Amino acid sequence: MKEYAFALDLQNNPEKIVSYIVHHKNVWPIVIEKIKESGVRDMKIYQLANRLFMIVKVEDDFSIETDPIGDPTHPEVQRWENLMWEYQQALPFAHKGEKWLLMNNIFQLP
Repeated sequence: MKEYAFALDLQNNPEKIVSYIVHHKNVWPIVIEKIKESGVRDMKIYQLANRLFMIVKVEDDFSIETDPIGDPTHPEVQRWENLMWEYQQALPFAHKGEKWLLMNNIFQLP
């Protein structure tokens, strides 16, 4: 199994941060289904203030370069993503249209 880490910010607004957390306690079933169908076996999102950190574990044949997480063409997934974007904000160094940015693994316990 492979593991990837991503970072993203939330808007620095306490009410929006709370709403985002509440939404993630009730992720729509179709979104969960599409994430699992894409080859994701585990996903965790951590939050500190307005910073988010996501760890994704995928099957060995999953390619982060070519395989999208979830199904970005599915209408309900698009609705979910648009709703989440009301709370999220791109990292300052993200390119236009980028949301979750892939992080580099700089250390692993030997």
